[in-house]
Amino acid sequence: MNNYLTKQIDFKFGDYISQGFELFKKNIGNFVLAFIFTFIMSIIPLCGLLGMGNFYKYCRKVNNGEPATPSDIFNFDDFKPYLILNLIIIGFVIAFMIPYSIMIGMATQIGGESSPILGGLLSLLIFALVVVMYYFMLKGFYIPALISLEGKKDLKEAWNISKAMTKNNLLMIFLFALVVSFIGQIGIILCGIGILLTIPITYACNYMAFEDGLNQIKKDEIDEIGTVSH
Repeated sequence: MNNYLTKQIDFKFGDYISQGFELFKKNIGNFVLAFIFTFIMSIIPLCGLLGMGNFYKYCRKVNNGEPATPSDIFNFDDFKPYLILNLIIIGFVIAFMIPYSIMIGMATQIGGESSPILGGLLSLLIFALVVVMYYFMLKGFYIPALISLEGKKDLKEAWNISKAMTKNNLLMIFLFALVVSFIGQIGIILCGIGILLTIPITYACNYMAFEDGLNQIKKDEIDEIGTVSH
């Protein structure tokens, strides 16, 4: 049985990329099919994040040598926490769009003429909103892993754990996300159908980052008893 240490983790950027490729190569055909099913899940309203989380569950099964089928993607056990997470994201987007829309209107129409001052303020607002958005995205990097791989249904607890894990790692996680995103885009650049290969690889790389991070914060209670007895 495991509990968790609330601590910063050692983010092993390069390892996750290579390990993600190796995991993908274990069963390329099923990974591609699992991605197709994940895409189908994303078409269902408010089920995109759920489908991705189920893909990470699939990755864990394959990584551990457990029986796994692409149809595992169509699992709704974690629907509620992901629904709440989706609603929170939608709420943030609406909150960000309100001042943005107000500034757009003011910057483009004051007495029928554009305002350079408000235009500058609009640019600053957009920059600030982007910074805030990326901050929350990076700090919450491990939330999908905590929900799908560890069964954490309490989003506040998942946020606090993820926030601790990402401490002093935001730049590395950001660079990792850029590299993984580039890998995913290669399939579009070279051949549109190539995304059926490159996107599953990006998910596998993310999974390896999640798994390693979770392993670093897990604390086995049996080990704790042994330590105390000594």
